[in-house]
Amino acid sequence: MSTPEELPNPQDALARARAAHQEMDAALDEDQEPEPDEPAGWQPVWKRPRTPKSKAAKKLELHKQRRRLQDAGKRRLAAGESRRPRSLQSRIGNAAARRDARALSRVRHSNAWLW
Repeated sequence: MSTPEELPNPQDALARARAAHQEMDAALDEDQEPEPDEPAGWQPVWKRPRTPKSKAAKKLELHKQRRRLQDAGKRRLAAGESRRPRSLQSRIGNAAARRDARALSRVRHSNAWLW
């Protein structure tokens, strides 16, 4: 790093700092709330004034949201089914178990157990 040939005058630097201090004080003392006419700078979403939406805009937004959720549900369902490709027959292994299952389903679908 190179050093300057002549060192800055400390009195000069002090005078500049005092002038900047007065400007900063003046800026902080003035009214903090912006005028309603003047455009405010960037503000976070939760501080921005609300702009009312029309009924059509609300409906359109809800329609888009519903569509998005339905598409997500379809994707989720398709993903779940693709991971488990099994038929009804393959779940019951042998013939004896299949016969038992058939007998149980006959009992279940009859009204034998009602009396």
